[in-house]
Amino acid sequence: MILIDNKHKKKVVIHISHSDGKGTYPERRAETIARTLEGVEIIFLCENLSPVAPADFRTVTIAPGSTLLRTISEIKPDILLRDTGSTLQEEVERICEVVPTVIHFDDFGEGGKSADIVFQTLYSETNDKVPDHYIQGIENFIVDEQLASYKNIGLKRKLSQPLPHLVISFGDEDTGNLSYRALRHMLQLQIPLKVTVLVGENYSHDVSELQMMALGRRNTFIQTYPYDFHEAFSSADIILCASGYMPFEVAVMGIPCVVVAQNDFELSLAFPKEQHGFIHLGTGRKIKQSSLLNAIMEPLLHESLRKKAIARQTDLGLGSGKDTIIEAIYYCLEYPKRIIGGEATGKETSDMLQ
Repeated sequence: MILIDNKHKKKVVIHISHSDGKGTYPERRAETIARTLEGVEIIFLCENLSPVAPADFRTVTIAPGSTLLRTISEIKPDILLRDTGSTLQEEVERICEVVPTVIHFDDFGEGGKSADIVFQTLYSETNDKVPDHYIQGIENFIVDEQLASYKNIGLKRKLSQPLPHLVISFGDEDTGNLSYRALRHMLQLQIPLKVTVLVGENYSHDVSELQMMALGRRNTFIQTYPYDFHEAFSSADIILCASGYMPFEVAVMGIPCVVVAQNDFELSLAFPKEQHGFIHLGTGRKIKQSSLLNAIMEPLLHESLRKKAIARQTDLGLGSGKDTIIEAIYYCLEYPKRIIGGEATGKETSDMLQ
């Protein structure tokens, strides 16, 4: 662990905005990081699209008529941790003029090229060279305290009898209403199965349509927010979910999982594939009923396939990303990329990551 010069308390500002398809993982990741850092002042920077900051931390709200750049210039942080989706290069370049080190998470925009470090947990299959300051891979995934209590639970559970349990979740928003499409297909399944559909907090469609469909099939339930989705997932024998962060959380638990992409971006993501223990069916709007039903039933009817999927997930050993990220933050506090108003330190943050 790198020791920090405590002549003055360093400031770390965390800025999160809701991004399509990312769900609640970014805010849980941010809280985990904030509660792990010691000897620094943590400030959560909020705006209209930001989730509620965790308790016990100072919060600064971007005032009406102000800007992110202006607010950061007033706070004068030593590090900005930013998890706001794809960013713009010009904006990030201006932020770098007032912040010694800028760290982004899962930034697919041009602005990431101007940040000092980009931790890319979500990554696409591509032959393009990744810039040196992009730290890409499943090793960056952080297991929060709540998820940690369910780690490898799939290794300890037997298949539920007499009714295996399918949990369907397409995240906080489910913009394409894949919950409805999936449940409509499940109505045609003749094999006894318990089905639970988790409806996210910002689900913008008519929940009553799901509820009416559920009435037409025994042992089918619609669960609206709030709920503990980790607990709901842990009770499943198989999960049907979107791409993005959900497959990472499923893999930590070790549960057979069918993945359906909500959009082209999710379709491009490289993690939720067969080699990692998933059945990926492509884009949800193009899915065939027979393909979906067969994919769901295979791990339930064939014990060897179920165990193989669980083993592939749990063998990944996901969850150690926190140590790498925390070490990078401490390093950048000790050796900032830039000295604002002075000369650069001459010490590259990438040195620590070699």
